[in-house]
Amino acid sequence: MGDLIFRLRRDVAALALAMRDPRVPWLVKLLAAGVVAYALSPIDLIPDFIPVLGWLDDLVIVGLGLWLALRFMPPGLLAEYRDKGADLAAMPPNWTAAAIVLLVWVSLAVAAGLWLTLR
Repeated sequence: MGDLIFRLRRDVAALALAMRDPRVPWLVKLLAAGVVAYALSPIDLIPDFIPVLGWLDDLVIVGLGLWLALRFMPPGLLAEYRDKGADLAAMPPNWTAAAIVLLVWVSLAVAAGLWLTLR
């Protein structure tokens, strides 16, 4: 199970790195942006506290998105970015980045709530 989690982290990191490379097709960049944003976001379609379904949506969306993006990635670039992604996947989590993402989502939720109530 630990190897599967490492490979998932490696592939998400590889896609995050590949999004900035001009050699990567635009479809892969679009899929990668969606997968990385959903994987790193604390907001889910189905909240994780709902038993089974909360994790199932993550598994399906991130898994399908990863599979599609990796399938359309040119093989040479995929190997290059998997090597770089392995280094990132081995690093401990960045709690500062997680706090910033959470702050952005909370700010957007507050702004949306204010907009709806003041309308």
